[in-house]
Amino acid sequence: MDNNRALNLISGPWDESSVRQFIAASIIPLRLATNGKTNPLVQSLWFLFADDAIWFCTQHDAVVAKRLRKDPHCAFEISADQPPYRGIRGSGRAELMAPAAAELLPKLLDRYSISHNSQLAAWLLSRVDQEVAVRIDNLSITSWDYSSRM
Repeated sequence: MDNNRALNLISGPWDESSVRQFIAASIIPLRLATNGKTNPLVQSLWFLFADDAIWFCTQHDAVVAKRLRKDPHCAFEISADQPPYRGIRGSGRAELMAPAAAELLPKLLDRYSISHNSQLAAWLLSRVDQEVAVRIDNLSITSWDYSSRM
């Protein structure tokens, strides 16, 4: 892997531009796998693709944050939940950044069409001081696309 590249394509039918377009357009939650003492854990999270990284927010003391502090290596998948089945999967390295959460959380609300006047938004934003932004970079990605078979 070329560590100077933020996005390293391993295999699949899509070129880098297609991968970037898919990630940016996908509003399906990211499925993130983290390591633990005895087993991996997969969680679904709202995400944003910016600066060649995948970003999400979580509570400072959430299981995913604790696991990423111990081991920043993670894997992820972003894929369509309805035909035609297509998507990406890969791995990267996470960095937790508490100060960035206040800027990122409103962007996630916008991306997932959550009104800032809703009860959910009010509740999430009221806890922003306990949130951390997570940046996953050094992305290694595989794409797949079964559109032609469907």
